[in-house]
Parts: sequence; C-alpha cells; structure tokens
Amino acid sequence: MFSGIGATGMILLVLIALLLFGPNKLPELGRAFGRTLREFKAGARDIMDEPTEKSKDRIEVNRTDDVKSDNKRLPD
Repeated sequence: MFSGIGATGMILLVLIALLLFGPNKLPELGRAFGRTLREFKAGARDIMDEPTEKSKDRIEVNRTDDVKSDNKRLPD
C-alpha cells in the first residue's frame, strides 16, 4: 500500500499527524479508521457472497445426464 513511501516519508507523515491532531486524538482516529476498514471489508464480502438473480434461476445438470448411453463409436 505504501510501497512508494520510504521510512523518512512515514516518519514525516506521523509527525504531521501528531502536529495536526495531537497525541490524545491519534489513537481515537486510528480506531475509527480501523472500524471503517473492517465494516467496508465485511460489506464487500457480503456483496461478493450474495447469489445473483441469474444464479438462482440456473439448474445444475451433469454432463452424463445429457449423453445417450448407446455406446456408439465414431466411424474410422
């Protein structure tokens, strides 16, 4: 996620965040951000797991059910 930001860039971001929000507010912001990410992931997982309307109408059929059992061979 932060592959383009080096160690000095991360330290600079943390220092700016400390200056803007203060040391008492940062843990609260981190918890809120973590909760938001967790809810987003759960919502995305629910959307991906929901069956679509098309899949409800589909009927699963085995391939062997469609083939006749005459055991005919193709001509040589």
